[in-house]
Amino acid sequence: MVYATGRHMCHAAISQAYEAEDVCTMVRRLFSGRLQFRDRIDELNSRLSVHLIGGHTMGLQAVLVWTQRGWVVLASDASHFYANIEQQRPFPIIHNLGDMLEGYRTLQKLASSPQHIVPGHDPLVLRRYPSPKKSMEGIVVRLDVEPIAA
Repeated sequence: MVYATGRHMCHAAISQAYEAEDVCTMVRRLFSGRLQFRDRIDELNSRLSVHLIGGHTMGLQAVLVWTQRGWVVLASDASHFYANIEQQRPFPIIHNLGDMLEGYRTLQKLASSPQHIVPGHDPLVLRRYPSPKKSMEGIVVRLDVEPIAA
């Protein structure tokens, strides 16, 4: 919230990634008591936690979830694509490059293996994981099972 409502949004190269109405919605949720802030690491339950990664944006978090195949990290924007983390090739919109690169290390430490890290925007996710139903192919995948191919 500090980032999305602060001085960094004065720069078009950064603010273009945000919708003003989405930010306003979050502010409204804050004032209505429907928003919770989480710190560096927050265990929501024994099988689900959020972890501060930073880098791409200030305060960016990844989610660690226990599945039948082990600890899976939902990297979100901490790694947009597999290539970001696998090749240490940062996404070009960066708040803090050092935090982004350290974040890649954190993601790797959290996950049961490199194959347990799921980037936030990579279309390869839809190819690497099976859909729960034929009618959902290309839309929804199961991350709790082993990938089909890497």
